[in-house]
Amino acid sequence: MPHKPAPSPATPPSPLPPVAAPFPDAITIAEPLCAVFRRTLKAEGLKYTPERARILDAVIGMTEPFHAEHLLDTLRADAATSGFRISKATVYRTIKLLADAGILQQVLLGSDQAHYALAYGQAASATIVNTATGQIEQAALPQLAALRDELCRQRGLVADGHRLIIYARPANG
Repeated sequence: MPHKPAPSPATPPSPLPPVAAPFPDAITIAEPLCAVFRRTLKAEGLKYTPERARILDAVIGMTEPFHAEHLLDTLRADAATSGFRISKATVYRTIKLLADAGILQQVLLGSDQAHYALAYGQAASATIVNTATGQIEQAALPQLAALRDELCRQRGLVADGHRLIIYARPANG
């Protein structure tokens, strides 16, 4: 029988000081986007189909505002490897449903095509559109969430989200 060393007296671990969250203004998503989308579809008497699920996945993967044709191109490129095809009409209808669900928000970029961006569960930011070049940039604005929440609180409301778009041109141009 091997000899077991005597247990050393346990010293309680020292309490750690509270650590602030690294991103205090980041929004925590309380439920998956697919659940939000399913609830909206059910209220409309529609089903959460594999095509709609693929479109939602593609939308979540978009890092910048996009237009429907760009989303369709992304889905078609995916279809080349997966064999899963989605019609143009399904893409357009699903974009509208995603906007109705508050998952997407239309972004006005001054062009003739509607652009969209993921709105649900996003941290406070602004979209800056360079009107001279068309370049789009996201800028973190954590203080914007505090201002939004205070404005809503004063009115007895709770914010579901927001979108700030700044149209700008070079100062010397």
